[in-house]
Amino acid sequence: MNRKKVLVVDDEQHIIELIQFNLESNGYDVITSENGEDAIAVAEEEMPDVIILDLMLPGIDGFEACKKIRNNEKTRKIPIIMLTAKGEEMDKVLGLELGADDYLTKPFSVRELIARIKAVLRRFEEVPKEVIKTIKVNDIVMDIEKHEVMKSGEKIELTLKEFELLQILARNRGKVLSRNFLLDEVWGYDYFGETRTVDVHIRHLRKKIEDNDRYPVYIETIRGIGYKMK
Repeated sequence: MNRKKVLVVDDEQHIIELIQFNLESNGYDVITSENGEDAIAVAEEEMPDVIILDLMLPGIDGFEACKKIRNNEKTRKIPIIMLTAKGEEMDKVLGLELGADDYLTKPFSVRELIARIKAVLRRFEEVPKEVIKTIKVNDIVMDIEKHEVMKSGEKIELTLKEFELLQILARNRGKVLSRNFLLDEVWGYDYFGETRTVDVHIRHLRKKIEDNDRYPVYIETIRGIGYKMK
């Protein structure tokens, strides 16, 4: 099995050394960066399998670095786990909205970090037995291979998580999907019951696909349970 390559981005040398030592001890190849500008360039050049990205960086911070990595066609699908000393809800939500796949707050357990890396990689490596290239729901068409969504012939820009949420809802059209199920499927493991993460992404998804997000015609809220695609 090929060794997975992890890019660790942090301006604290002792954090880099801690993560690097433990990841290499667990069979990963590790490359490092200490600022956002360098991280963006290294990500494009090295194409790591996953990026551990600190938010509080000199120059371009982790939010901006994440945004630029996601906007680059070459690096947009690389899984990103955000790492920060902050535990504020808005930081977490903003990071996830910009396309981060996971979020871990310092101080952290190295064992938990490794578990999350494995979960993210496992989800990205899974290949469905039945390959569906397009999904159509009324006037919305999803091109799975191109990762594009069109509504009435016009392209809709979605973040990675918004795309994945829309895809799983569309694949299960008419079925009620619980918030915890969506967390497990889209984020790759039990996200500690933080169901507000789903609600935030659904709210932003509705603003992009609904003509009136206050009266949605695509994604229905099932009170106390979750959501379903009508």
